[in-house]
Amino acid sequence: MSRPFRFAVNLLEPASAEEWRAKCRRAEELGYDVILVPDHLGMPAPFPALVAAAEATERPRVGTFTLNAAFWNPALLAREVATTDALTGGRLELGLGTGYVREEHETAGLPFGSPGERVDHLRRTVKELERLLGSKEHQPQPTQRPRVPLLIGGNGDRILRLSAEHADIASFTGARTAPGSTTGQLTPISADELDERVGRTLEFAEHRAEPPELNLLIQMVIGTEDREAAVRPFLELVPDMTVDQVLELPITLLGTVDEITEQVLARRERYGFTYFTVLEPYMEAFAPVMERVRGL
Repeated sequence: MSRPFRFAVNLLEPASAEEWRAKCRRAEELGYDVILVPDHLGMPAPFPALVAAAEATERPRVGTFTLNAAFWNPALLAREVATTDALTGGRLELGLGTGYVREEHETAGLPFGSPGERVDHLRRTVKELERLLGSKEHQPQPTQRPRVPLLIGGNGDRILRLSAEHADIASFTGARTAPGSTTGQLTPISADELDERVGRTLEFAEHRAEPPELNLLIQMVIGTEDREAAVRPFLELVPDMTVDQVLELPITLLGTVDEITEQVLARRERYGFTYFTVLEPYMEAFAPVMERVRGL
């Protein structure tokens, strides 16, 4: 039986205390289940922003989407996670990834490492967090038991295996870092490629009694009566793709509310996604779709 839908918004823009509380309350009013914060320089610091989000709201869970593991020492991260979980009343979901923006690491004076080294660090971080936060001796203690839910995001086989072994939620961006990019420029992957990546994750998770919840990051939500016209301005960003191929990308939702509703249902049917994250600029546009699909 399919899991119930969950919907999250990833809040990207720094704001004053009053503005931050207002947009978190608006996310709750619109029906979002989770309020997320990324881990990029120039954007809100994740943990204080999540504590403020929880204080401003009553229902939504809060989470990191996703922490750059290379920014964090595991022991210090365990302290942040436990404290934030306690201060949010046990509403925290911890999202982890390797980090993919070389420029940010250089600005912070932190080593970026090869892809293999970054995956190794993420694996060590996951295992150390499990050890520390699972210990009755660790202080502070998180509120949630047996643990704070863990989301792991990525596309490579080693990340997918790590997610299948340890994560409650497996997250997919539907894109990969553009070759040679130091700024984190992403290149979308095709529907078939995403199909294969999700299938690989479920294959790695066959030993589990229940597979991880599957999350998809939606990069674009555009309400329109003319889908082809709406997508044409973006073709220069993906010069190797046709209009039809862009319209088929899993990370884009374009059309009327009815059409986007069908697209969300189709992504559940094809891939098994039941947890969808949209970016802050599309928070309002996606809200009517959430109302349509709940309970379906």
